Amino acid sequence: MTDDPDARADADADADADQRYADRLVARGDKWWKRLLGAQVPYRWNLRRLQPGHTLDIGCGTGRNLDHLGGDGVGVDPNAAGVAIARRQGFVAYTPDEFLISPDARPASFDTLLFAHVLEHLPEGGAAELVTRYLPYLRPAGRVILITPQESGYRSDPTHREFLDFDALGHLAGACELSPIRQYSFPLPRWMGRAFRYNEFVVVTRPLDR
Repeated sequence: MTDDPDARADADADADADQRYADRLVARGDKWWKRLLGAQVPYRWNLRRLQPGHTLDIGCGTGRNLDHLGGDGVGVDPNAAGVAIARRQGFVAYTPDEFLISPDARPASFDTLLFAHVLEHLPEGGAAELVTRYLPYLRPAGRVILITPQESGYRSDPTHREFLDFDALGHLAGACELSPIRQYSFPLPRWMGRAFRYNEFVVVTRPLDR
């Protein structure tokens, strides 16, 4: 613990902000109509049909996709409050520093790296840096799945910083020496993304040298 009162105050403010954001994610996912309609069912189906195998979920939040992965995933997120919520649900999750010293941080040990609704939160250039940072943990012939919100979803969150459509994700893949092997709009056609908040860009890639 630092003796600098200003540093302590900043750390407390950051922790409070993390907790508020994590609580917001939980509240959004716990709305009665989403539970009633099974709103996550198609997204769970979509992720599982890609057969990701053992997956490192970077930007795991409170564990939504870890749940979709059916227990065959490890989560990483800088929001310690979100990581704590994911752990309370029984998932394996770490902050980035914790992951580096964990038994799960073994090179070439994951079938898939998943970046779902995280890259749009980063400033320009941050997405490529984040993806590249975790590539050493991908197994030979592994895949990297990139998922970002379309227009309506992007506008819905003030913490979004960069809109990443198919073209932008293609450029990102190239910058990270990844080759797109599949891309599609989900769950509705691309044109619906301007009005339907939950439409996603999905791009599946593979490292160029594998």
